[in-house]
Amino acid sequence: MNEFEKNVQSKTNDVSDSIVGVTVSFGFFATMFIIAVVIQLIGG
Repeated sequence: MNEFEKNVQSKTNDVSDSIVGVTVSFGFFATMFIIAVVIQLIGG
């Protein structure tokens, strides 16, 4: 066992971190899409 396996910085599960990352990125792009649709509707 090397030094990095003994001294772990984050003990959280990788699956939960992945779910958070996917959710945040999806939320960002969904927000951009909603803003673009609203601007298009306002613009006519």
